[in-house]
Amino acid sequence: MFSKIASAIISGFEALEVSVETDVSGGLPKFELVGLADTSVTESKLRIRTALKNSGVSFPSTKLVVNLAPADLKKEGSGLDLAIVTSILSATEVIPNNLTSEYVFVGEISLNGDLRHTRGVLPIALMAVKKGYKGIVLPMENAREAMVIPNFKVIGFNSLKEMIEDLKSDNPLKPTDSSKIPITTEDIISKEIISNDMANIKGQEFARRALEIAASGAHNIIFSGPPGSGKTMLARALPTIMPKLDFDEALDVTRIYSIKGLLPPGSGLITTRTFRDPHHTISDIALIGGGRIPSPGEVSLAHNGVLFLDELPEFKRFVLEVLREPLTTGQVSISRATQTCRFPANFLLAAAMNPCPCGYANDPDRECVCSPSQINKYRNKISGPLLDRIDLHVYVPPLAPYELANQPKGESSEIVKKRVLAARERQKNRASNKGMLNSHLSSNGLSENCLLKPSAQKLLVEAAKSFKLSARAYDKIIRISRTIADMEGTEEVLDHQMAEALQYRSLDSN
Repeated sequence: MFSKIASAIISGFEALEVSVETDVSGGLPKFELVGLADTSVTESKLRIRTALKNSGVSFPSTKLVVNLAPADLKKEGSGLDLAIVTSILSATEVIPNNLTSEYVFVGEISLNGDLRHTRGVLPIALMAVKKGYKGIVLPMENAREAMVIPNFKVIGFNSLKEMIEDLKSDNPLKPTDSSKIPITTEDIISKEIISNDMANIKGQEFARRALEIAASGAHNIIFSGPPGSGKTMLARALPTIMPKLDFDEALDVTRIYSIKGLLPPGSGLITTRTFRDPHHTISDIALIGGGRIPSPGEVSLAHNGVLFLDELPEFKRFVLEVLREPLTTGQVSISRATQTCRFPANFLLAAAMNPCPCGYANDPDRECVCSPSQINKYRNKISGPLLDRIDLHVYVPPLAPYELANQPKGESSEIVKKRVLAARERQKNRASNKGMLNSHLSSNGLSENCLLKPSAQKLLVEAAKSFKLSARAYDKIIRISRTIADMEGTEEVLDHQMAEALQYRSLDSN
């Protein structure tokens, strides 16, 4: 007897279809698994034998040959377990052979027959839809993850025994009722996002304004100032004034977390913008992604969200340099000998740094003990090309004790978010913008959308000469001024809007 079951493996950001073919023939009992499988796949033979025994099904005493096609594609991971055991059961007629051809099977099996939570289910379900399959059969813990796809049949089981009984029943493969799936109580991104309401930030009106501009136009921002001035608090407040993810954005973010294995059992769609804040000891591979089997790094986990780099000069310079590509293109390309993978990495970069090693350069109340050479060496850890890619440069001065005690609370994040949403709507509704924010406009889009008043254009040209701005910095100032104009509802960039945009390039002038 012969059977064929559809499954899939993860390769980079995509899922690739794998056909699990089983042939049963006479001869001495033997179980052969072929098809360029790695150790985690070949070990499934032992898992399947034990799982079938503990599920009340005898392992067939015959010759079994299981092929994972295409044979030239490296198979990795434990997600093929369910497809392999289903193919064996179908070939040996333990379950009907005609029920499984329209479904994709994916999931890991434990020794006692339970189906375990498996990473990468969402991209596999999306592949199944694209290939025209009717539905997907998977562990119950992954069911809610696949249910985010509309009009797609999701069948979840808790154990192998439960699946076998269902396939033998009169009404097999009924869609799982989402109301019967326990919802995880764990916040998916609780460790990555720290909500800091803007109302808790006292004073710092200039920095608050810059933060609102950054959120409105998705502009990268860097805060510089002495220790304790509020740089980190400002950065951590950024996600609280950004809109929730739309469906397409949420699907991409959830897909990345699924591939990385960071979706807890019972999780569905991620709708909150992620906030990633890696420590400055991070390696370049952990930041950008990669490894023997390419997987997403911090820049991809921050996709459509915020990547916060605190104490920026403390990061290794070569680690920071790998940020150039994603800051420019919004994606990461990782090449290995056998494959090239591309991961989305369209994040908003927020960074914080002290002005010098001791932190008190330019502080009116504290004396800086650093020499000019120490300060230059410290600041030179951040290369010019990287700094050029950061739109907003903001100095955050320290607050005096009486200001901390008497300063009233500022506007809450909810109030600021309403203005951010309005500014974003103006950008996306502009016909030539094609739904993009100002920071993502192409060169052609920039010339079409950013109409400057002649006097504002003259002001920009003079500033570019004085500060010796690069062409990229020149364009970024135009983008910032366009965002400010959108926040104020003007069609043309006015003089005061251009003047304000020029204030946010302080590190260029230094």
